[in-house]
Amino acid sequence: MGPTIKLSSGHEMPQVGFGLWKVENEKAADVVYDAVKLGYRLFDGAADYGNEKECGEGIARAIKDGLVTREELFITSKLWPVFEDGDKVEPAIRRSLSDWGLDYFDLYLVHFPGALKYVDPSVRYPPGWHYDGKSEVVRSNTPMHVTWAAMESLVDKKLARSIGISNFQAQLIYDMLRYARIPPAALQIEHHPYLVQQELLNLCKAEGIAVTAYSSFGPASFLTFGFKHAQALKPLVEDDLIVEIANKHGKEPSQILLRWATQRGLAVIPKTSQHVFMTQNLGCTDFDLDQAEIEQISAKDPGRIRFNQPSNYLRPTSSGFSVN
Repeated sequence: MGPTIKLSSGHEMPQVGFGLWKVENEKAADVVYDAVKLGYRLFDGAADYGNEKECGEGIARAIKDGLVTREELFITSKLWPVFEDGDKVEPAIRRSLSDWGLDYFDLYLVHFPGALKYVDPSVRYPPGWHYDGKSEVVRSNTPMHVTWAAMESLVDKKLARSIGISNFQAQLIYDMLRYARIPPAALQIEHHPYLVQQELLNLCKAEGIAVTAYSSFGPASFLTFGFKHAQALKPLVEDDLIVEIANKHGKEPSQILLRWATQRGLAVIPKTSQHVFMTQNLGCTDFDLDQAEIEQISAKDPGRIRFNQPSNYLRPTSSGFSVN
């Protein structure tokens, strides 16, 4: 299975996994099956990705063909903000579990902090950011401590073995730690040399919260959204420093970026549908960078670039956001 990270819940999480964001529905089952066949055991999904049913079909086929057992897999899903009201959390995870064809998730995360008004799955699923499916953003008044209590109940009911958070910052984590009966076992964040967030990493290490990095290759995943700040940056796999270090080690630039994260104790969840890149990504822990190289890569952070945040997707009206 490769290297693992011990979670505070007592469970082991593979350090290198496979991200399922933007994996096309028509390809998802085959992509997941192929990834299992190549050796991936961690699969990172979410209700919002809209492909959980197809990904589950790939897992089911892999298990049926004897490539892996359920116990050897580590499956992650996430709670979307419209399901953060206390009474909506359990139905949301049960919907995701049904789509995956599973009895439990190994890790279930609050996808983004900040509850939004509930959208019934019969109206639209996945619901996205907007209440009307177009432009209206309507908040819910549910505070995070209510959502987190409902998340904790998922562990009690054995629907999730571990629970955690995604896209949270230090202030909210400090607040959560004051009331959490079950502390978050993991935090998933955007993390690459343009956005290191070292102080947040320090907090997580001190509190025993494992960190998973997504978007390890920087702006690459966000170019399709037309973000100008993503388009203005040189792709990290083409960066002179990254290419130089890759040539020195006889590796690909993508492997250098992943090793920079994993060697510093983070988990990574890159994605690709091409076997050669799947293999390269999975093998990103079989060499070591020099400490000087790690520091050089970390120093690339300008301290102000972030691609995956609600304000990049939401455009408030002149009257601001609605509150419900």
